[in-house]
Amino acid sequence: MMYCLAPMEGITGYIYRNAYNACFRPMDQYVTPFIALKHKSGLSTREVNDILPEHNRGMRVVPQILTNRADDFLKTAETLREYGYKEVNLNLGCPSGTVVSKGKGSGFLAKKEELDRFLEEISQGLLKLHMKLSIKTRIGKTEEEEFEELLDIYNKYPLSELIIHPRVQTDYYKNTPRLRAFGLAMEKSVSPVCYNGDLFRTEDVRTLKESWPELERLMLGRGVLANPFLVEMIEGPSRTDPHSAIRRLEDFHQLIYEGYRQVMSGDRNVLFKMKELWVYLSQPFLGAEPYMKRIRKAQRLSEYEAAVAGMLRNLEFDEMGGFRGF
Repeated sequence: MMYCLAPMEGITGYIYRNAYNACFRPMDQYVTPFIALKHKSGLSTREVNDILPEHNRGMRVVPQILTNRADDFLKTAETLREYGYKEVNLNLGCPSGTVVSKGKGSGFLAKKEELDRFLEEISQGLLKLHMKLSIKTRIGKTEEEEFEELLDIYNKYPLSELIIHPRVQTDYYKNTPRLRAFGLAMEKSVSPVCYNGDLFRTEDVRTLKESWPELERLMLGRGVLANPFLVEMIEGPSRTDPHSAIRRLEDFHQLIYEGYRQVMSGDRNVLFKMKELWVYLSQPFLGAEPYMKRIRKAQRLSEYEAAVAGMLRNLEFDEMGGFRGF
């Protein structure tokens, strides 16, 4: 099985990726949070920092681009090629209202003729740049029946990978994944297919594999943010004891914490990033709420550090939270 870390804006940047890669079973591929190039402007400082080769050593990283303008896409791809990248990913999955209203992300899926022309132009441009293209997509704007026509469009182009989150844009992250549409991709896609969506426990992956034994690619997002041991657990029973698991979590947290402290000024900015991470990371713990309340209320790093120490020192993994076997 090939595993990929999903792009999650504000969370899975290079600091998180490096910490995860150092502490847990490395992902086979990491897709960056999207680069949203503004017309006639270059990459922002934040975007450059995220894709710098020296910030991504030892990892296979694929930058993701969010746009509906072929010239902007190819301009960004050319810049990324100068940094050594040989593949880019197109975001056709973001369900955010501000993105969709501009006809980007999953909003682009409603404009199939424009999308087809866009893919034709960027495919020709990437061929000249000797770069590969992968796509991360939802299955439609409002109805899953849209996906059959979208798949016909995707099948016209030489994609290195088709990553499918089987929800429509209007689902956002609610409702259950629409697996009938995903099954259509497994049957008819000419490109390698990767599944993304609601993979939180080993049972979720087992169920998916029972339906499609030939599936060999998974993109993990919210599930691995909550349980960074998830890939190891999918691959087989872990021999890591609970104390060792806690130490690895401590090391993981410390790498992220120190990484943000090095690049951000002021307690407030660092705390914002760490509090966002703990929204996910606290989920497998029993009785986490009192400690999360202290983390949320922390105004100084010293208060935050004390709250996190209490969390890791006093809580046990929830048997149903995905950490069974430690």
